[in-house]
Amino acid sequence: MAKENMTDKQRVLEAVQRLPEDATVEDAIERLRFIAKVNRGLEELDAGQVVSHDEAKRRILGG
Repeated sequence: MAKENMTDKQRVLEAVQRLPEDATVEDAIERLRFIAKVNRGLEELDAGQVVSHDEAKRRILGG
């Protein structure tokens, strides 16, 4: 199944299965949060909700 057609549950299961055998619950949570944030960013990108590099710098530097 193509990754873009996977359900959230399938993504979670795949992420957990790819963790090392000695991974902790905290490791799993951290990985799932990372995946969720990346997916959210990709959705925002697809929706055209982007900020240019120059605009991001301006916002961070307060200029």
